[in-house]
Amino acid sequence: MATSFGALCTDFYVNQKLSLKMDLPGDRETVLHLFDRVRKSIPAMERFHRYEGELSLESRRDAEYSWMAMRRTSIRTGHVNPQSMEAAYKLHKLVLEVAPYHLTISPLDVDYLELMFGFDLECRSNHDEVVYDALMADSPMADLLRVPGGKILEVQPTFGMSLSTIGDLQAHFEIKTRTKSRRGSSKKYRGEPLSLFLIVRQYGPVPTIEDLQSAFTKLAELAEKLAAERMVPSLLTPIARQITSSSA
Repeated sequence: MATSFGALCTDFYVNQKLSLKMDLPGDRETVLHLFDRVRKSIPAMERFHRYEGELSLESRRDAEYSWMAMRRTSIRTGHVNPQSMEAAYKLHKLVLEVAPYHLTISPLDVDYLELMFGFDLECRSNHDEVVYDALMADSPMADLLRVPGGKILEVQPTFGMSLSTIGDLQAHFEIKTRTKSRRGSSKKYRGEPLSLFLIVRQYGPVPTIEDLQSAFTKLAELAEKLAAERMVPSLLTPIARQITSSSA
């Protein structure tokens, strides 16, 4: 059974990013030992790939899959269409547990820890028109782009806020549309989803490297709360309704 969030969209995914200030070690033995440690805990992650500037470990890309990627100053992980939130967090927590010791990550090295909830919605109508009509039709900006003979080309609002007095804990809401070429044609991106992102981020440094685990728990609780109380009713539901209306 999909998560409650997954039931609201075409694809739901939970991604994590550990951003660092120093370059990660890139020698063969160190990287392979880390990836092998992850594979032993999650046997499905057995596909190793090397791209320009990135090394990755993935499971088979079915409807549900997991992935891990190392770049010069970051470690990213993701779980697409998890069956539960507990399952969604398994890889993220594992990497926070084992990567610091394999890669000699210091508490001072931590730039930030980020958790992202992604919601993909199938949308065959013009994405930007859909977002505009869903979020702005009844607002003071309703007539902003309604120029006779004009065609809406881009509506990708982003919102961000600080959740602490010193600004080290932040939340961001983003909308990504994919229906346009430079001149507004939607043919190139036909079939691509309209995506909504909730990003919560805790800036470092951390007192000890073990505190990454408690930081993750804090971000996960915050993300679930913001998704349920803010993201779904204020962004996802209006846009989903407009998609249905525009396709009718």
